[in-house]
Amino acid sequence: MGKTLTYKILEEHLLSGELSPGNQITIKIDQTLTQDSTGTMVYLQLEAMDADKVKTELSVAYIDHNTIQSGFENADDHAFIESVAKRHGILFSKPGNGICHQLHLENYGVPGKTLLGSDSHTPTGGGLGMIAIGAGGLDVAVAMAKGSYELTAPKVVKVELTGRLRPWVSAKDVILHVLKELTVKGGVGRAIEYTGDGVKSLSVTDRATITNMGAELGATTSIFPSDENTLVYLKSQGRANVYRALKADPDAVYDSELVVDLSEITPLAAKPHSPDNVDTVSNIGAIKVDQVAIGSCTNSSYTDLMKVASILKGKKVCGDVSLVISPGSSRILSKLASNGALADLIDAGARIIENACGPCIGMGQSPKSGAVSLRTFNRNFKGRSGTQDAEVYLVSPETAALSAITGVLTDGMKDGGILGEIPAADFPKNDNFIVYPEDVNAESPEIVMGPNIKPFPRNTRLPDSLEARITMKAGDNITTDDIMPSDSRLLPYRSNVPYLSGYCFEKIDADFAKRCEGEAAVAILGGENYGQGSSREHAALAPLYLGVRFVVAKSFARIHRSNLINSGILPLTFENPADYDKLEQGQVLVINDLRQQVMEQVMIVEIKETESKFKVRTGFSASETAMILAGGKINMIRENS
Repeated sequence: MGKTLTYKILEEHLLSGELSPGNQITIKIDQTLTQDSTGTMVYLQLEAMDADKVKTELSVAYIDHNTIQSGFENADDHAFIESVAKRHGILFSKPGNGICHQLHLENYGVPGKTLLGSDSHTPTGGGLGMIAIGAGGLDVAVAMAKGSYELTAPKVVKVELTGRLRPWVSAKDVILHVLKELTVKGGVGRAIEYTGDGVKSLSVTDRATITNMGAELGATTSIFPSDENTLVYLKSQGRANVYRALKADPDAVYDSELVVDLSEITPLAAKPHSPDNVDTVSNIGAIKVDQVAIGSCTNSSYTDLMKVASILKGKKVCGDVSLVISPGSSRILSKLASNGALADLIDAGARIIENACGPCIGMGQSPKSGAVSLRTFNRNFKGRSGTQDAEVYLVSPETAALSAITGVLTDGMKDGGILGEIPAADFPKNDNFIVYPEDVNAESPEIVMGPNIKPFPRNTRLPDSLEARITMKAGDNITTDDIMPSDSRLLPYRSNVPYLSGYCFEKIDADFAKRCEGEAAVAILGGENYGQGSSREHAALAPLYLGVRFVVAKSFARIHRSNLINSGILPLTFENPADYDKLEQGQVLVINDLRQQVMEQVMIVEIKETESKFKVRTGFSASETAMILAGGKINMIRENS
């Protein structure tokens, strides 16, 4: 029986466990990345483990989220991250260098290597043939300290690409098509592996767009083979020496398959407020557009922006449309400046903003009230743009640029004219934005901690019994944005959980934090796919600070479930989903013999008011059980050290 590419790389990195779907395995991690929004907490946790130099081949700390410096908070966090990076042997990418995933693709990604990142879009690296996985910050800190990561071996979905994309259709439309087919929970517990003759027509940056938004499927990772196109890309970045050809065996066996004919795809858009709410641009129609935002880790590559520049050249942005563009890296911006494309963008009426995540995570450029905003980003959750009543559509760079000119959502296949080929370009090395770590054998650098940086909350050992009041009954597809909002008001406080916790669940229940006050313990109810979206562990840390001790849901998103366990919060699933409807906010749930029950597959929970009982499933591995008994991963590590 042949092997999938996913399992070939996992096998090369396997440290323990049986490599088959559903089993717990531990793999060697070659590289890690962090960004500043999650990174401050990562490095507080790394310091708490008393780690020395990182055990990975390469670790990079990027600054790309909290780049607006309207107060001291963000700058203080950056200084803290830089000081920890110097102490532990981590590269530090300064503000302005660009977006972590685009930068890692350009400078450090290596086919066949493993990459763990404290950002859910880390699977962007799969475009280069890496096993790249997004994880909670504590898991990344442990990977840096120990060089390993434990995960559930995924099932592998084969997505066979046939045919070739037509003009005005791009890689963004491909992943939107896959999202429409599989939905935002269709990839949970799975790796998405792309194969077929259609792969040859996609560049590495096309592939990276597709693997980037595999995060929206809930997938563990997504991956393309490493082939001639990979070599072309690596040569353009001056890194041909790291090339390695990689592909699945011809007779590889997959758990499921999806065939996508690229030639049949038309321009698509994800309508508000979910990445899988997909329809054709033609069906949606010529809705009026107020804002267009081009960039993010999904669509800020050199080729993407050159396509945009070619569409805008000699044209004018519609008078009542605001067009903002954020290049993915300093090298891309420099190339656009030197070849004249930047002038074409500016002359057309585009606003060029910093090489950073920016509007994608609500850090500036919020649209006006009730606006329609077309974005080349990866998420369009309600309120994520910073404007609660905005209607955000996810589209390709081609659709975005054309619509900025016409002022309405426009299908380029019908009204776009001829698109020319983008000439290849080489990028000379420029590491002027990189701070290299000091020799750790020298005197350890001082750790710089500003007044906004507070210790992260720590749980206590699991008690023998627990009573917790249901303080929130949430619905399906609750996102980490819903649990712990991410915008320009709150991002500067990612290092200050006590302050941040006051805004927990603010978007869907402004009184949640207040209701938690005075409660000895708190429980949350959730529907399907609870905790989808970002990898931010603040969606576990803030509830922990407010007293949340367990969450009972119909199902959990992978990363959020891990983050809850890392914090010592129990993620429990209803054995009978209908029991969800029998429970009400305000009731008290009781779990007796808790330390014993947590080691069983099924646990009994009592409703105190009615004395009725229902069953929940645990599904914890041996290591997860140890974490929960200890009150979280840090506690377990310290107990065992």
